[in-house]
Amino acid sequence: MINFIKERIVFLGLCVQNLYASIKYIFSGQMRFVHAIRQAAAISYDSLMISLSISFVAAAVITIQVSKQFLMSGADSYIGGTLAIVIIREIAPAFVALSIGARAGTAISAEIANMKVTEQVDAIKTLKVDPVGYYFAPRILSAAITVPMVTIIAELIGILGGMFVAYMTIELHPHRYIHSVWAWLALKDFYISILKAFVFGILIADVCATQGYETAKEVGISTTQAAIKSTVYMLIADFIINFVFYL
Repeated sequence: MINFIKERIVFLGLCVQNLYASIKYIFSGQMRFVHAIRQAAAISYDSLMISLSISFVAAAVITIQVSKQFLMSGADSYIGGTLAIVIIREIAPAFVALSIGARAGTAISAEIANMKVTEQVDAIKTLKVDPVGYYFAPRILSAAITVPMVTIIAELIGILGGMFVAYMTIELHPHRYIHSVWAWLALKDFYISILKAFVFGILIADVCATQGYETAKEVGISTTQAAIKSTVYMLIADFIINFVFYL
């Protein structure tokens, strides 16, 4: 148990160290932004449809679960606001990050692990290029920018999906639904949602890249560990953000 905790602390320290090196590499002007654009397509664009599908389905399921109970208690006009709060505060940023981590995060880990195993990282070092900055910086920057973008779209899809399901199940008029959304939501919720997505994006890229970079032989095991660790760290960060802003 002690060794397990010690390994996690050491790994977290490596993640912080690599993140610092990546930020330093970005602001040094050495990073080519064309690499960041390519990574943006690989990280978020390729995961866009699955992220939006999950957000829509989650909103639809929640609406089905609560609509009849709200209708029976005469609180059907609150369905839109309740659903919007749940989607923007938690569902959209968390589910988008989980889907991107499962798809793109594991790909990042596998890609860097293969480079490490096939000694491509050593080849980069012989050219006097910082491998952490070269491999990590474009991925971290791309995830930090594009994950919030996908989250915004997922929030819109989720709210509209809830409106559609509410109309189909209990015939709630879209005007009452949208009015409830505007009445309940605050800019603070939107800002915190974007902050969550920003932090989750950095965590996914940094943790998965670090896991791949520390791989010695087993690429498959490393990829699995990357998915697990990024999910755990993301949930911890989610708790901390909620604790700070909503307690």
